[in-house]
Amino acid sequence: MRTRSARRRGAQQDRLPGTRGKRCTTVASMSYILALDQGTTSSRAIVFDQEGRVVSAAQREFRQIFPQPGWVEHDAREIWATQHAVALEAMERSGADGAAFVGLGITNQRETTLLWDRATGHPIAHAIVWQDRRTAARCDALRRQGHAARIQQKTGLVIDAYFAGTKLEWLLDHVPGARERAEQGDLAFGTIDSWLVWNLTGGRVHATDASNASRTLLFNLHTQDWDDELLALLRVPRAVLPDVVPSSGVLAETESSLFGVALPIAGIAGDQQAATFGQACFAPGMAKNTYGTGCFMLMNTGDRPVQSRNRLLTTVGWQGPPGQHRVAYCLEGSVFMAGATVQWLRDGLQVIQSAPEVESLAAQVDDTGDVYLVPAFAGLGTPDWDGYARGTLVGMTRGTTRAHIARAALEAIALQSADVFAAMTRDARIPLKELRVDGGASRNNLLMQMQADFLGVPVVRPQVTETTALGAAYLAGLATGFWRDADQISAQWQVDRRFEPRLAEAERQAKLARWREAVERAKGWARP
Repeated sequence: MRTRSARRRGAQQDRLPGTRGKRCTTVASMSYILALDQGTTSSRAIVFDQEGRVVSAAQREFRQIFPQPGWVEHDAREIWATQHAVALEAMERSGADGAAFVGLGITNQRETTLLWDRATGHPIAHAIVWQDRRTAARCDALRRQGHAARIQQKTGLVIDAYFAGTKLEWLLDHVPGARERAEQGDLAFGTIDSWLVWNLTGGRVHATDASNASRTLLFNLHTQDWDDELLALLRVPRAVLPDVVPSSGVLAETESSLFGVALPIAGIAGDQQAATFGQACFAPGMAKNTYGTGCFMLMNTGDRPVQSRNRLLTTVGWQGPPGQHRVAYCLEGSVFMAGATVQWLRDGLQVIQSAPEVESLAAQVDDTGDVYLVPAFAGLGTPDWDGYARGTLVGMTRGTTRAHIARAALEAIALQSADVFAAMTRDARIPLKELRVDGGASRNNLLMQMQADFLGVPVVRPQVTETTALGAAYLAGLATGFWRDADQISAQWQVDRRFEPRLAEAERQAKLARWREAVERAKGWARP
């Protein structure tokens, strides 16, 4: 049964606090928030206490499916199974019973697209992952037809296969009978947050939050609703779409059979928006970079969307709870391959046995020997947006070793982010004075020093680097009264280490210029 957001909002209007409001509930001294962090390569669950500290955690990887070159898929059933399993595991490891949990927050890999049967809850095909490039030709056609400016004006996005809209159109066109069933209201579309909410509520609720909706090419930033013109352009029936709900607010309760207690689902945000919230980037001009499968830099631009002139994305950061419809917008730069580049060294080249080994291997050499790796395995994101670029390794000689390649891989992560940082500085029209960092690879000290060197500004790592899950927890905790307001959250953010740039400016500029030469060699490789 589909639950309408309008009814939910009316029921919750008078009992949910805003981020600046007072508590609506009395919180026990030993209470916790459960955050579900559904990522591209693994599902995680983390339990946080009221100080924002990690109490317990669990993680499981799941399969990556590559049916054809440039295609990436996930089994959505496996995603749900691993996510449920790690949630139970993290709760058990916390040592607390279900009654100690005051709410649940969700953060997720964005743009990954799936369709499922409303009656059975079964996916009708594998989920198409955000890295998938199968709709690149369709995006080319949309640009040739002159839709780019209009789509950017409405959605804040560039036309690219990265986003969910053309993936959904592809599923409707290529899964037998899907379009007809969708038009009849028999199918549900969702990004991964919607899929988790559906399963957590036993199919009672079909919803997404504004941050995830803003990544579909179908959502109008200015009306904060699905856009009929864009739906017609991509031939998407409105009946297939989820309700759009605030990022912070009690949406529903989980089925009690899942966790032994019905938990309020009180926060949802796409992973990068959640990390921005978890980094307490609440003021315009504050920026963070998350080093996960990809690398995503977001800067808070305040309560109005800023259209980029440098091929950045304009996106919803988060939306407050019902009655507090304050929307925070962000500029975003997207790097598709960051931690996934290290994963490729491990699984593809097999030059390391585990991801943490890359730091010590790269440190065996002082430089790359003029070797550059452009990890365009899924095309290039900001600022190039080339879906036909492919991974390129240039500058090798007989003296090149696996240590040089490992160092080039780390440099590539930092150099891609430096390109984004430069574009963001131009758009913001103010010099960004520092960059807050998080995500698994932010614990790599060599990489963080490289990042500071290539940016020319300090890189600041917080004590809690699990900021993606923490952001989801904060959004849920604000809605349930676990945390009072944004000021309380900001006070909990603490520095772990500050990396100061060491590279002379002339060397930095030379490095960036040489990197751009390598990027040009990777562009357009897969074009027919």
